[in-house]
Amino acid sequence: MIDPNGPTADREQDEDSPSPQPFATMLGQLRPVLLSVPLLTLLTGVAFPFALAALARPLFPRQADGSLIVRDGVVVGSELIGQDFTVPGYFHPRPSAAGRGYDAAASGGTNLGTANPKLRDGSKDDPATRDADESFAGVGELAEGYRARNGLAPGATVPMDAVTRSGSGLDPHISPANAALQVPRVARARRLSEAEVRRLVAKHTRGRQFGLLGAPRVAVLPLNLALDRAAPPPPASAR
Repeated sequence: MIDPNGPTADREQDEDSPSPQPFATMLGQLRPVLLSVPLLTLLTGVAFPFALAALARPLFPRQADGSLIVRDGVVVGSELIGQDFTVPGYFHPRPSAAGRGYDAAASGGTNLGTANPKLRDGSKDDPATRDADESFAGVGELAEGYRARNGLAPGATVPMDAVTRSGSGLDPHISPANAALQVPRVARARRLSEAEVRRLVAKHTRGRQFGLLGAPRVAVLPLNLALDRAAPPPPASAR
């Protein structure tokens, strides 16, 4: 004999009951999303940065302040941000596409793909220059200028970092190969021996991080400041 109040009857009642309203279902799905956004914002945008700042200030005060470089009591730059040096007596940095060059407020690259002809040939009105009146130098033009400045033969091999912009446009380093090709020019302009300039380059060359990560690199701004201490700098009007 079948019990009219048994499990079968319960199933029949469940099948006959109305389904949840679509709005209630959608609200139940949205609730976790709406709650997670402010929660994650507080955790990752407020709590985490404040926790890092609270630890960095006492443990790494110099890095927390921006790794600033001071000369004669005056801040002249940061170890983390490149600067534009163009005269012969200084080592020249990697090209930059950040604003008008090394603009920390406009950090960025050219956004040009490797197959884009503008990267190779340049353009007179490329928007990456941020100014239609300025020329955007391509890799070919940059390589020719690099060879001319450093007394290299036409067609001589040029280091990649001497003719390409970094993704940030603020790279404060150059490769040891790039620095080595600039040594004769800097030595002549400073009236120093090439051996002395190479010694300064070696002193400011940093190895791979932890001995494994990245590649050896030369810190341009500290190196140029060391040159100023070793020999009189070029005239201020020529910088």
